[in-house]
Amino acid sequence: MFVEPYKGDKTGWIEVICGSMFSGKTEELLRRLKRAQIAHLKVEIFKPETDTRYDPVDVISHDRNRIPSTPVAYSGNILLLSAEDADVVAIDEVQFMDHNIVEVAETLALQGKRVIVAGLDMDYRGQPFGPVPALLAKADYITKLHAICVVCGNIANYSYRKTENDTTILLGEQEMYEPRCRKCYQL
Repeated sequence: MFVEPYKGDKTGWIEVICGSMFSGKTEELLRRLKRAQIAHLKVEIFKPETDTRYDPVDVISHDRNRIPSTPVAYSGNILLLSAEDADVVAIDEVQFMDHNIVEVAETLALQGKRVIVAGLDMDYRGQPFGPVPALLAKADYITKLHAICVVCGNIANYSYRKTENDTTILLGEQEMYEPRCRKCYQL
């Protein structure tokens, strides 16, 4: 899957936007993509095809802002589907991608592309989630966002699951999850 590094003038890099649920990760991703489009850069966005919460195709924030995307079953499909002339490649809900996404992101960056990924850094148990820890280690830029704890009002970095289901991946919104601070997460 490795691609020869880009030999032109463009330098690529990897940006990771992470945090708990309801911290504004997708909103920040969309903001960066809109700025790139204003700069007349060619932007492509992907998401895992398993993420169908708001729409099967578009990436949509909790605030209902949206951008068309390409759903993919496997991270390697991003290399196959992204245009050679894309300047920016973005991936939302990256925690649901397979672990090859790290190599995919590095390959795209070596091709001179700006790679922006957004996702949960911890699952509902407070454990590192999917490929995000490895992406954090490889990232050139990291933005950690925080929500507001619904119990006490402090900053929240945990996604507290309100249901008894113990599967790691359970798509849901405010009916199933709420942001909590470290102290209130333990309640």
